[in-house]
Amino acid sequence: MRAEFYDLIKTILVSAWIQVSEGKELVSAKVKTRKGYRTAGTVFAESGCWSMLKGGLTVDSSGPAELYFESNNTRVEIWADNVSLQPFTKEQWRSHQDQSIEKARKGKVKIQAVDSQGKILAGAKVSIRQNSASFPFGSAITKEILTNQAYQNWFTTRFTVTVFENEMKWYSTENTRGKDDYSVSDAMVKFAKQHDIAVRGHNIFWDDGRYQPWWVKSLPTDQLRRAAEHRANSVITKYARQLIHWDVVNENLHWSFFEDKLGKNFSAAVFKNTHRLDRKATLFLNEYNTIEENEDAKAAPSVYLQKLREIHSYQGNPAQVIGIGLEGHFRIANIPYMRAGIDTLAAAGAVLRGEILREAHSHPAVQGIVLWTGWHPDKCYKKCLTDNNFRNLPTGDVVDKLIQEWKMHGVGITDSNGIFETSLFHGDYNVTISHPMTNSSSAQSFKVAAAESSQETTLHVQISNI
Repeated sequence: MRAEFYDLIKTILVSAWIQVSEGKELVSAKVKTRKGYRTAGTVFAESGCWSMLKGGLTVDSSGPAELYFESNNTRVEIWADNVSLQPFTKEQWRSHQDQSIEKARKGKVKIQAVDSQGKILAGAKVSIRQNSASFPFGSAITKEILTNQAYQNWFTTRFTVTVFENEMKWYSTENTRGKDDYSVSDAMVKFAKQHDIAVRGHNIFWDDGRYQPWWVKSLPTDQLRRAAEHRANSVITKYARQLIHWDVVNENLHWSFFEDKLGKNFSAAVFKNTHRLDRKATLFLNEYNTIEENEDAKAAPSVYLQKLREIHSYQGNPAQVIGIGLEGHFRIANIPYMRAGIDTLAAAGAVLRGEILREAHSHPAVQGIVLWTGWHPDKCYKKCLTDNNFRNLPTGDVVDKLIQEWKMHGVGITDSNGIFETSLFHGDYNVTISHPMTNSSSAQSFKVAAAESSQETTLHVQISNI
């Protein structure tokens, strides 16, 4: 299929119904421009039924382009129907984001000021301040935070959720076989609790063979099974009811250390056991390269969903407790590809560039964002938010700008009916109302909560001595 891309068009959404002549194959949509090939989307296509491929790309060149559908299996034919290319300008895309944020993240609030007799008060000053936001936005931390006051101050004034980079991983808590040491992770959990910061458990198992405790790699099968059972039971029991989430198996689509050695149902069994030991936590299959444009199809949305279904089907695993955990290893910011990937995953049941974070925040299926930006005195893993004196680097400025954008403070004046109306992000607020006829004021706290359908929060605030 041929198309023409122009400089005015920055974003293209791609969709098509795909079928293959036999079996089941992973089919990719590829766009060839003057700068080379770009992956626009993937889907598992089957023989005898149509599968929807959703994807997209951000165009960085103008001129002719060609759209291909391809599979690694050269023996099958690929059939495409209802192929659609939908263009958006940058302004149109941002407008859609704003509309989605308004619908998914905000609620309408109506405040009416009255006196002690219930008489409406026009011209009253309304001051609103957000105490806390409902949308979880956080960053990873490292053990350095325990002894660095500047790190503590910088972190606690910004974030509401965290995850430990390495301190809860198996190689950190059982470096010597049979000797569990949770002293560092205990101290980090205690620090988070003291500052009302929620904690994700990362992770119970990491399937990459390179990152197992040194003594694990050479264990025979029966001893590995006992060691894995001890690890799971130990860490889950230790932190049950203290964490909001568990990354149960990490990067399980790219690596298969445990399933290769202990059977293909190992991961599903760990999910089931984790839920048995900690029923309050949401459990996650955590993976990368699912919503990023790249040549790595190991964890494409369709592949991810297939694995999720395997876990759900294992001995009646409770599907409602398994969340979709997406690591964002973004080489380029292909926002439409990202949106299409989240759409595909959301239909079944988050990176420091501002447009990536804003796109994640605007998608109603995204329930929180945690940045992998723990501070180290020598270097950061990928992107640093601050220097070693905790002065913001450009990436830190991007984060702070978004934090402020997603907060709501402000003032207003009640109309002739004593009413002030506004739209606020979900969260906890204080409102203070004063009137020029008196020096007194009245304050009230309230919550703007998410709802399945549109609803309005209405407050009647009385100024008693007018």
